[in-house]
Amino acid sequence: MSEITAEQVAHLANLARIDLSSAEIDRLTIELGQIVDSVAKVAEVATPDVPATSHPMPLTNVFRDDVVVPSLTVDQALSGAPDRAGDKFRVPAILDEE
Repeated sequence: MSEITAEQVAHLANLARIDLSSAEIDRLTIELGQIVDSVAKVAEVATPDVPATSHPMPLTNVFRDDVVVPSLTVDQALSGAPDRAGDKFRVPAILDEE
């Protein structure tokens, strides 16, 4: 069992500016003790010969390769535009800027 005390939990709650009742302090003392015990068990198993992992199975890149393909010309892209300014879409101004 961990060495977390109710006084330590109350002190941490005070530092975090959390107002806890005595029942909440008692419950959190038990829960925090269980967390510390669980971390200690993992630390026992995590020896230098065990590689660190973030996922239980190796991940691979699922993206497709970038391939250059023919695209629309400027005239094709702007053919359905209600208004255009040269090679750009013309849209209503939303800011009072030119």
